[in-house]
Amino acid sequence: MNNQKQQKPTLTGQRFKTRKRDEKERFDPTQFQESIVQGLNQTGTDLEAVAKFLDASGAKLDYRRYAETLFDILVAGGMLAPGGTLSDDMTRTEFCLFTAQEDLETMQAYAQVFNKLIRRYKYLEKGFEEEIKKLLLFLKGFTESERNKLAMLTGILLANGNISASILSSLFNENLVKEGVSAAFAVKLFKSWINEKDINSVAASLRKVGMDNRLMELFPANKRSCEHFSKYFTDAGLKELSDFARNQQSIGARKELQKELQEQMSRGCVWHTSYSNPPPI
Repeated sequence: MNNQKQQKPTLTGQRFKTRKRDEKERFDPTQFQESIVQGLNQTGTDLEAVAKFLDASGAKLDYRRYAETLFDILVAGGMLAPGGTLSDDMTRTEFCLFTAQEDLETMQAYAQVFNKLIRRYKYLEKGFEEEIKKLLLFLKGFTESERNKLAMLTGILLANGNISASILSSLFNENLVKEGVSAAFAVKLFKSWINEKDINSVAASLRKVGMDNRLMELFPANKRSCEHFSKYFTDAGLKELSDFARNQQSIGARKELQKELQEQMSRGCVWHTSYSNPPPI
């Protein structure tokens, strides 16, 4: 009896500590990466097979914990280091977005892979949006072709409602803007978005998150004018976007004028109330 009473708390405590330690050891993105890479290497360029593999793997692998690793692999072929580079000593796959054909049809097929994955595992939605924001900040670390593919994919995902237009805030990063990377990326992005939906749908999505009045921020401060924006995007074949931005600026200027007039009228009313009926002497 005495032995049992002494052993019971000791054994329980030991078992609890072991379980916590084992749980920490099981957090292993490298092992997760190897499992995903192996599966993608087997499915190859067959995106239907890729989608089925990802669907089935979610039941066995911890997508919730390793969401960032999963999306890094699907886009770039392996885990990304800060800045957007792939680590040389990591397992990687040649079957990913960045190694795919650079055309709209292929990007639409990849968008379907992400769409099916997120529909199946809804908890990945937030992580996916965070991944896109991160990838946009890493643009300087990618090749021009990789940027083009990511831009086309992002435009399609925006059109499908898989991600919010708030991700565009990453393009206002000072270094990306200064080197012209943001504006060039935006051209490809908006072309694929407008190809999927019309400019009215694009405008509604931008307004919903307050991005409709921020598009000028794609350019450095010394080029942040309606004239420069209009010329740049019209020359790139996006006259609809130029017209939208010009219209937004006109609306903005009109609102500013109305606000100023209201303030002046308000001040005038105060003066009138104070001085129109001076007290008797």
